[in-house]
Amino acid sequence: MLTVASDIEVLARFGRALADPIRCRLLLALREAPAYPSDLAEALGISRTRLSNHLACLRDCGLVVTVPDGRRTRYELADERLGSALDDLRSAVVAVESDRTCPDAETKGCC
Repeated sequence: MLTVASDIEVLARFGRALADPIRCRLLLALREAPAYPSDLAEALGISRTRLSNHLACLRDCGLVVTVPDGRRTRYELADERLGSALDDLRSAVVAVESDRTCPDAETKGCC
């Protein structure tokens, strides 16, 4: 049972990050491989400004990190275990209720 405030805060941060479909797509893309913002914006079909806001949220939540690469900055998951956690969470949710959708799936906002 979770009773330690820090455990609850950690899970809440992860939940806030997953609350937005764009951030979910970003996390799934970065699970596959580190990427540059321009490539992510193109792959997700969103503006760089919008992407920047979502990446800032994921950085603030501690889920992604920046890696300097010459004059560019690459993004990657803060820990490779986050990729496994995303896979496990998706599999568990599908196993429990594969025919359900969340009524708030289009919720906007940040951490």
